[in-house]
Order: sequence, then C-alpha cells, then structure tokens
Amino acid sequence: MSILPNEGAFEDFKRQCLASENWLVKYDNGGKQVWIEVLPDRGINSPKIHKIKCRMSIEDVPAATMYDVIHDGQYRKEWDTNMMESYDIARLTDNADVGYYSWRCPKPIKNRDVVTLRSWRVKGDEYIVMNFSVKHPDFPIKNKIVRAVSLLTGYYVKATGPNSCIFIYLSQADPKGSLPKWVVNKASQVLAPRVLSSVHQAGKNYPAWKKKNSPDVKAWLNPKQNKLPYIDPAVLSIQRADSLENVDESSKLDGQDAEDSS
Repeated sequence: MSILPNEGAFEDFKRQCLASENWLVKYDNGGKQVWIEVLPDRGINSPKIHKIKCRMSIEDVPAATMYDVIHDGQYRKEWDTNMMESYDIARLTDNADVGYYSWRCPKPIKNRDVVTLRSWRVKGDEYIVMNFSVKHPDFPIKNKIVRAVSLLTGYYVKATGPNSCIFIYLSQADPKGSLPKWVVNKASQVLAPRVLSSVHQAGKNYPAWKKKNSPDVKAWLNPKQNKLPYIDPAVLSIQRADSLENVDESSKLDGQDAEDSS
C-alpha cells in the first residue's frame, strides 16, 4: 500500500477544515478564529494529541499568492521567526516531497523538529497543502532537539474573490512531551493568532519580494523547475508517535503552570 496520499485523503482533510461539529472556539477577533477539537471524554483512554484549527478571512491577498507563500521555502526564512532550519530533502512525485523543519519553543521547553511527507493539490480556486511525519533512514533524531510527530498538518485556501480568500490551518501533532494545559492554552489563544497575522503580512509582502528573488521560479507550479532528486516512497515509513521517547518537561513548567493558569 502506497504511503502517498490519494484523492480521498485530500477530501478528508478538506472536510475537517470546513467542519464545525466537535470544535470549540478559543479565539475570535479581527477576522481570525482559533478552535480546538473537543472529543468525548474517555478517561485514561482519551487522546493526548491535540488538534487545532485556525481560520482567517483575507480581504487583500489572492488565494494563489497565499498558496505561493506556503510553498516558498526561501521566503519562509523572511517571515517565520520561530524557524530554526528548513529544507526539502527529495521529491516523490510532481506534487509530493519529503522535508525537514525545526523550530524554537519558548523556554524552558526544548526545541522541536519533524521530518514530513508533504503533498499538495490545486483544484480550481481551491488549494490544499498537507503533511504527516515519516521516518527517513538518513535523517535520524538529533541531540538536544525533540522529534515531534505530525499526524496531519496542513493548509486549505479558497478564493472568495480576485483579491481575497479564506485561509485555514489545521494541525494534529504530538509534541512528544508532557506539556501542561497552560502551554496548549497559550498556543491556541495567543500564539496562533499571532502566527495568522504573520502569514497574512507575509502574503502582502510576497509579490514585491518575489520580484527580486527568482521571479520566474515556482517549482510547486512548474515541476520541470524542481531540481530535487527523486526518492522511492518505499524508503519512507510513517512515523508513529509511540515509537519515540516521550520527553517529560512538566517538572520544569510547574511553577509557570501555576502562574499562567491564574
């Protein structure tokens, strides 16, 4: 069975992005909303993996431009202040590749990284980019960085006009640590809206930046421009969260927990 997402996987991701049932609003202001998924309480069997969804109404940037911003790895260095390192490793098909991304976490939480299989689809005025964690034999876990797991993370962008769109980010990820509730609350209520604002601003600034930086090169739209080597999908396997060591950071955060939950 192929590790590559099929059409059904894209449709399921779209359904989750547009769903409202079992989602609780944690933030709603200035055209930005943040939800967390609320599942029935199953006691000790309840999942520890949080799912978050962010939606933004953009009135001054076309959907196609926001799609370019998501893809353009060189441009991401200009606006993603949390990013430590990011690069594409290899391609699997014209619309799928595997890559590495690491990011800074607020102290005293350890920094995280992921190796993911990313795939994308353009269908009319609708754009989807999604990823999930994989194991790559040449990219093992690094020292001093916690290997997180993306079960399903991605973007759904749909045009609402020639210069406007709906932008949705959805993520179900296991940070591989015992993070207390203040961390999750802070991420959903404070950090996520800031990230949305940063992405929006990146969209507004992208056309001017792109004019000065390889304006004719967009490999995600023109596969012939892609210089990445091909890799056999069989080399990759899905990264299971339970196969990684769980780093307990709760003891470092106990004092902060009491402070931030007040």
